[in-house]
Amino acid sequence: MNKKIFNPEEWLHKPEINPTNTPAIEMSFNSAKAVEIEQFITNLEERKIDLTDAYSKWRDIGFALASELGEEGRDYFHRISTLYPEYNYKDCDHQYSACLKSKGSGITLKTLFYHLKNAGINIANTIQKDREIAANVPVLPDDLFPQLPDFLKRVVSVAEASEERDILLLGSIVCLSACLPNLFGIYHNKKVYANLFLFVSAKASAGKGRLVHCRQLLTPIHKQYREESKRLRSQYESDMVEYQAVKKKSETIEKPKSPPEKMLLIPANNSATGFFQLLNDNEGKGMIFETEGDTIASAFKSDYGNYSDGFRKAFHHETISYYRRTDREYVDIESPCLSALLSGTPKQVFNLIPDAENGLFSRFIFYSMNLKPVWADVFDANNSTNLDDYFQALGSDFYQLYQQLEKSQPIQIKLTAAQKQTFSEVFSNAQKKYLEENSDEFAGTVRRMGIIAFRLMMILSALRIMETGEIGAEVLCQENDFKTALTIADTLLVHASAVFSELPQSFPGSKHENRKERFFNSLPESFSRQKYLGVAISMGIPDKTAQGYISGYLKDNLIHRDKQDEYIKAKARI
Repeated sequence: MNKKIFNPEEWLHKPEINPTNTPAIEMSFNSAKAVEIEQFITNLEERKIDLTDAYSKWRDIGFALASELGEEGRDYFHRISTLYPEYNYKDCDHQYSACLKSKGSGITLKTLFYHLKNAGINIANTIQKDREIAANVPVLPDDLFPQLPDFLKRVVSVAEASEERDILLLGSIVCLSACLPNLFGIYHNKKVYANLFLFVSAKASAGKGRLVHCRQLLTPIHKQYREESKRLRSQYESDMVEYQAVKKKSETIEKPKSPPEKMLLIPANNSATGFFQLLNDNEGKGMIFETEGDTIASAFKSDYGNYSDGFRKAFHHETISYYRRTDREYVDIESPCLSALLSGTPKQVFNLIPDAENGLFSRFIFYSMNLKPVWADVFDANNSTNLDDYFQALGSDFYQLYQQLEKSQPIQIKLTAAQKQTFSEVFSNAQKKYLEENSDEFAGTVRRMGIIAFRLMMILSALRIMETGEIGAEVLCQENDFKTALTIADTLLVHASAVFSELPQSFPGSKHENRKERFFNSLPESFSRQKYLGVAISMGIPDKTAQGYISGYLKDNLIHRDKQDEYIKAKARI
């Protein structure tokens, strides 16, 4: 779905919406689809299968029907709910009205199909397979793209669909973030560089393969590194020959040191020491580009390859320390500048980031793609562009900017006073908004989205140099680039929230209780909605946040729905 370009004024002063007055989203529902849903529910009724044995399932089925069927789904919800032994018409009707007013919370009929399948209902050849399911997350707005620097306009001009355009833009920006020498900004009183982490999540054949072209933008720079490495290796071998020839004649001659292995693109399939060594050889700078997220996830899970701590430190340019056994040397990599572009399936996201409290999550930009059941015309006569040649040419053009920056004095990207004020207000409001919808662990994502937005502003400002040719010690971010970065961040927060909602919550057993844990521990062994909301009020927790916590507890089996509006903690269940 497209939306208009981000307007900070509208965002900042938008009045709060009263959920009780929010109209339901109505969508047409043709007879063929109705027949299929009818068949599924009839099957449930004949077999007396209750899909609503847990409140979270009951609620999500209501969301699924409400978001896609609107008022037409009410009767279906009642029929499904009547299979629950303690069904109450009034409670059920009230629940569905609440689902309508919530706009479905992004849940689609896929959730209903999932529960049907788990209950043993055959859903083969259903609308899940026969039609394209509407996207749950937005694409970047169309009117953002004319505001981009010319170089990025050229990058996205070859895209054939909105999501392809988005990943080409984001993938290119992240790749370029690794190659902007002497560019910096001051964020929260600390010098920061442009480096970004991106994970594009999509099912197989959804189109994320286009990202490989973003890598081609770096080919000339990577080639420069490799040629330098070859030159150093050749010199080392020559020095070794000379050393071997005279070492017996001279006790003072020093053995030549092995040269650094220069490269821009560092392989993800690596040991921890190997990764740190390569990063150090390249003066703390590098890029990880991996189209299979499992490659790096597998490395992180191994005893010898877990360099995730270095990954997390690099995001904030914190010193990475490691020990080289071969040379018995302790090494500090100061101010590391690492960028990363990963892609993979949703399952690979969870393999890399196993739970919501993992610090890697908040450091990544996430973009979720949806599978489009449309066959692409691979021999389209109207599109004869050779993308390999096209992106190699773009890479050559960017290489000129890279060389220019490499030779320049340090360049600081700055915001105006008005931009700084707007930036602070926007992210203050964003934090409030998203913490009401998610658990406390999401706070890190909102806060780090601030530094991500600032880095986007730095990158956009640097690319303007290709248009103006002007380089100075200080560069003010243009207003259109400032708004573009905020627009991108606004959309990316929606994607991050969607991915976050699917991550397991793993707070039990932690040493320091957060607000979510304290709320759980403050609940009695059995309680009602009125009771848990009373506990929430006493702790200063908003109603919506408390409801989100309860949903999370149900999902993680920490509590159970004993009957309508009655919950018991798992440990108290008989």
